[in-house]
Amino acid sequence: MNVPGQLFLVGNLLIMVAYAAITLAVAVPVWRAGQLRTNKLAVATALIFCSCAVGHGMHAAAAYRDAMQGHAGHAPWSMAVWDLLTAGIGGYYWTLRRSYGVLLGRGAIYVSPWEQRRLAEASERERAARATLAAVVDATTDAVIGVSLDGAITAWNRGAERLFGYTADEVLGRPAAMLAADQEEGQQAGVIARIAAGERDFEYEARRVRKDGTVLAVAVSIAPIEDATGALVGMAAVARDITAANEAAAKRRAMEERTHQAQRMESLGKLAGGVAHDFNNILAIIANYTDFAAEAVELHGSRRGAQGARVGGGAGGRSVGDSGGSADGPSGAAAVQADLEQVRVATRRAMNLTRQLLTFTRADAVQPQDVDLNAVLAEVQAMLSRTIGGHINLVTVPGGEPLVVHADPGQLQQVLLNLAINARDAMPDGGTLVMEAGAATLDGDVADVRPELAAGEYARLVVSDTGEGMPKDVAERIFEPFFTTKPRGQGTGLGLATVYGIVTEAGGGIHVYTEPQIGTTFRVYLPRVAHGAAPAKAAARAQPPDGGGLRVLVVEDEPALAQVVCRILVAGGYQVRVAANGAEALRLHELHGCDLLLTDVIMPELSGPRLAAALQERQPGLPVLYMSGYSNGLLGGTQIVEPGVALLEKPFTGAELLHKVHQVRAAT
Repeated sequence: MNVPGQLFLVGNLLIMVAYAAITLAVAVPVWRAGQLRTNKLAVATALIFCSCAVGHGMHAAAAYRDAMQGHAGHAPWSMAVWDLLTAGIGGYYWTLRRSYGVLLGRGAIYVSPWEQRRLAEASERERAARATLAAVVDATTDAVIGVSLDGAITAWNRGAERLFGYTADEVLGRPAAMLAADQEEGQQAGVIARIAAGERDFEYEARRVRKDGTVLAVAVSIAPIEDATGALVGMAAVARDITAANEAAAKRRAMEERTHQAQRMESLGKLAGGVAHDFNNILAIIANYTDFAAEAVELHGSRRGAQGARVGGGAGGRSVGDSGGSADGPSGAAAVQADLEQVRVATRRAMNLTRQLLTFTRADAVQPQDVDLNAVLAEVQAMLSRTIGGHINLVTVPGGEPLVVHADPGQLQQVLLNLAINARDAMPDGGTLVMEAGAATLDGDVADVRPELAAGEYARLVVSDTGEGMPKDVAERIFEPFFTTKPRGQGTGLGLATVYGIVTEAGGGIHVYTEPQIGTTFRVYLPRVAHGAAPAKAAARAQPPDGGGLRVLVVEDEPALAQVVCRILVAGGYQVRVAANGAEALRLHELHGCDLLLTDVIMPELSGPRLAAALQERQPGLPVLYMSGYSNGLLGGTQIVEPGVALLEKPFTGAELLHKVHQVRAAT
């Protein structure tokens, strides 16, 4: 083998080694970078160089084989020199200078000027897009905060500055927990733990504190932040202020609850009114027949006593009535009277319960008038002194001046009675109950009474006890319908709800102060009427004058009650005709006429007001007296009886009926 042949052999061997080195220099970094599947150009380049190494190895092996077999291993000098130069330049450039990195970074061995310009433009677009995104994030109204895995703040946009009041310089590097409310300081660690555990995007609500100490409600969205290799390095938190939205939602829920409550009360009012209409008729019948029976027993007892006195008077012996307690004797009459009194008591309780239910549901007919609270207090004191119990020390303190308000006197009595009964029940072992009336001037600061209560002059009723008091959670609910702390069967839960309804209906307010084991104080404020208004006088309880034969047309669809009314009026000196409905009343009036119409309000086919209008059209100026325990708004748009309308509320006694009829007669 000549010298060029030897150089040819050595050159191919060197080229084979160079190509093999290049193959390893390209393939190994690509493999370590995990780009065997993605950097296809680098993999193809490595394969090409590997193929070239194999080819040159085969050339060297062939030349060596020929030389060993005695063949002429000749080769031109030019080919031998070229092979040596190729091996040297390739090995130096690809191994010593590590130029293979271009395959890893750019994915190409050679980048043309046009490709370089395209890559530069793409890089500029990417930089501009990142700058735009950063500007958008910085300008958003939401707070965007970067947090590292150790809980330090790493990013803070202008939205965060506006929301929390801190600048970026004040918070960067500080713990994100500085923004949490006191009871949520440990929340940040839990959020980071969820991110570290692999949980990705999630949301939650939290309370955060501004720089000025204001507490905010925020909705927080969390997303992980990863580096180029996919490793978790922190999290991004986007916080939005939802304080106003939460307040609006709370107001909306409260409004919906009030609407639902009003609808429930309306339904309850309709039910109560329908029941009360019939129940009040029944109570009126029971009450008046009880009075009839009591009068008959008293009359019978007096007659038997007179007869006994005449029989036994001449001999000085026992009278016939002295029968040792027989049913016909005085003691027997007294026993019957006592039984009838128990019927009266039960009837009054039923009347009060019915009236309380109607008042609570706004179904009761209200007859407001000017009334002095001192007079109401005196009447309630008289009632309570007989019924409150000997273990209660009752103290009343009237005002030093007239305290005239415009309200229904019966409802004011109900307010005081309900408060007094509650106070009595709170003192099972005895105590002091104080009821005080007085004047009060309220300025703009009336938050302790009722925010919507206007400033001005008020009459004040104060009811205090030395009883058990109430905890705060109970005191907050005492005016709720059907809420009671009394044992089952001992309270309806309507008493204080009724009180609240009466007071607010009269334009007033009520405030309660209570301390457990110390006592409770209720303060009721009612607007005083203008100076010079005279309080209404209490109706005289003297026997009303005789009817003098006045013709009264009674219209009542309940036969038993119609009979009771007829009996009372006839005993009072009136001429009475009874109609069971409006059509019959029109016929009787056409035949006989009348001097006064006494009619129920709610009747089938023709209501009381429509009947009265028809008869007054025939007979102008005809006095009309309505009787009803539930008018259903037929006497006006509300349950407040309009001026000029005379109403006798069921159930009523005979005396109340005669007084009211006389009052209507006197007014015409």
